[in-house]
Amino acid sequence: MDTHSELHDGSLYRCTDEELVRVQRKHMELLYDFNRTRPSEVGKRAELLSRMLAEIGDSCIIEPPLFANWGGCYLHLGHHVYINHNLSLVDDTHIYIGDCTKLGPNVMICTAGHPILPELRGANPYQFNSPVHIGRNCWIGAGACILPGVTIGDDSVIGAGSVVTKDIPERTVAAGNPCRILRSITERDRQFYFKDRRIDWGSVRASSISPAAGQTVSEDR
Repeated sequence: MDTHSELHDGSLYRCTDEELVRVQRKHMELLYDFNRTRPSEVGKRAELLSRMLAEIGDSCIIEPPLFANWGGCYLHLGHHVYINHNLSLVDDTHIYIGDCTKLGPNVMICTAGHPILPELRGANPYQFNSPVHIGRNCWIGAGACILPGVTIGDDSVIGAGSVVTKDIPERTVAAGNPCRILRSITERDRQFYFKDRRIDWGSVRASSISPAAGQTVSEDR
């Protein structure tokens, strides 16, 4: 049971507290082992992730290396989540990622912040945390940075290199620094997958995509 309520209630606390650092290092030991697994050690990776993370659903993949302040112990993954190389988590409080969401390489998710007032950021600094929520079936592009307290709605796409400072609603395409909504996901997206390239629905596996509903369907459900 996590007794460090100051990590999760949004209050200011000293992140250099000796007890916090001791517990944090314990979690980092498992992360060290995970990042040194061989590509063939699929079972070992899965076993380590089940011990490292707060929650992990079926058929999730995290490609090493993974970088995480707390070793991923506050990371919650749904089913069929794919995370590419070099995910960086400032996971000092909870991060939630929904079913079938995909993260490109070099994504950063931050839950921690420090006060603007310089006197509170000295040699023994204060910190506060705010959780991040990423919905189902989202696509987070390479190099995106998601800041504390942000919620990204289901089915949304975040463009590569974006800095997400505010909530993004469901079924939207958003990009930029700061990240802004560019458009909604529309019927045209059912016809074209990239520029003027049409979706050949005859070659798309019906078990994965429903052209009528436009929603991801898990094969084991």
